[in-house]
Amino acid sequence: MLEPDLLAYKALRDAMLAGHPEAFTSDAETEAQRDLSSYRNRLAGGGATLFTLVALDEGRLVGALTCEREPRLKVQHNAHLIGMMVSDTHRGRGIGRDLLIAAIARLKATPGLAQVTLSVTSTNRAAIGLYESQGFVRYGCLPDAIRLNDGRSLSKDLMRLRLD
Repeated sequence: MLEPDLLAYKALRDAMLAGHPEAFTSDAETEAQRDLSSYRNRLAGGGATLFTLVALDEGRLVGALTCEREPRLKVQHNAHLIGMMVSDTHRGRGIGRDLLIAAIARLKATPGLAQVTLSVTSTNRAAIGLYESQGFVRYGCLPDAIRLNDGRSLSKDLMRLRLD
């Protein structure tokens, strides 16, 4: 992974966390201090990361979606989608849908995977609609999942998609 790729990914992530604190479990202040090199495994694959898909517009990174797989033997049939991001300048163009469809196809082709999960802020109707359109179903809700600096407490819907 090249340094410009890491820089572009971190810039997108930092912008998304700062602009949409309700949509992410990570907080902008902490993540802004995170070392650039800590994203290498996420982008190159390694550790629990299976892959990160990116969307480019004229060479500029405008979207990303990461998939992780459980490393422990008893739960290796589970994967998790994390960090779905689409730049504010590119929302509404189907980029998130394209990333999600590509991720699902790749997961279905991965031997040994049976399901993929994700969490989404319960008030994010657009994201929930996108996930439901691709077959994800809600299996639970975690109340008080995140607490924002402004005092708001938000729930996270837990969703899953069977792959087999």
